[in-house]
Amino acid sequence: MTVTTETRAALVPELSGTTGRRAPKDTRVPVAVGSTAVLLLGALYCLLPVAWVLIASTKDASELFSTFTFAPSTHLWENIVDLTAYRDGLYWRWMANTALYAGVGAIISTYISALSGFALAKYVFPGKATVFRILLMGVLVPGVILAIPQYLLLAQVGLTNTYWSVLLPQLISPYGIYLARIYAAAAVPTEIVESARTEGARELFIFHRIGLPMMGPGLVTIFLFQFVAVWNNFMLPYIMLGDDRLFPITVGLSGLLNQGASLPSMYTLVITGALLSIVPLIALFLVLQRYWRVDLAAGAVKA
Repeated sequence: MTVTTETRAALVPELSGTTGRRAPKDTRVPVAVGSTAVLLLGALYCLLPVAWVLIASTKDASELFSTFTFAPSTHLWENIVDLTAYRDGLYWRWMANTALYAGVGAIISTYISALSGFALAKYVFPGKATVFRILLMGVLVPGVILAIPQYLLLAQVGLTNTYWSVLLPQLISPYGIYLARIYAAAAVPTEIVESARTEGARELFIFHRIGLPMMGPGLVTIFLFQFVAVWNNFMLPYIMLGDDRLFPITVGLSGLLNQGASLPSMYTLVITGALLSIVPLIALFLVLQRYWRVDLAAGAVKA
């Protein structure tokens, strides 16, 4: 019987250049399954409250606590109509106020963050390291700690209980400046900046025509973070504002929730209002996600 090389290699592992030990099993499949399971649990944890709000907003006051939690009903439109009729559409004024605070605040804050981050990344000046350390300290300070001092400062100049009292404290974002600095250092090549200076371009021209376009994807992220932070902010407007016609969504719905103890029908208005308040955030995310792309200009200059 003729024994081929393959057969001999199978019978005698040494002939195949191996030591006779079994090859290690591929462990990538169990790891992938475990990672997927963790992600699914995380998604379930985050989305379950949203699902509850969506289902609960379809119930009227008599069904809210008397039916199964995840059993939908047919009163969503009625709840929206009741919410709209509450004090002549006060809810939609709260929505407009929130859009003003979040939209204007996020746009100005993103621009300030971009300008500051670009300067920290591309300029050399005395005290730069100290400024950056102070910035990092600002990132670690929770905003709620600053709310009382900010209230006292704005009260001295008569700006409390105005739109400015909510807008001004949120224009400077240490975390946004930090992100802009990191992104500008990576996405804007120093060679391009120096080349523009050699051609006689002014510094603001370089920032607006070169820096901002290259920092685009990072600035979209900063804008979205700041927009969501202002949209969901509760403590600052709660302290600053006394007129309920200036309230944002968070403070307004909190007031309705407090009334629910004596008027249970308010609970359905609060839940419906909470559902409607997340619709703009979802729409904004869907619109802006297409701007998160790889910035090809970052690799345009060879090392």
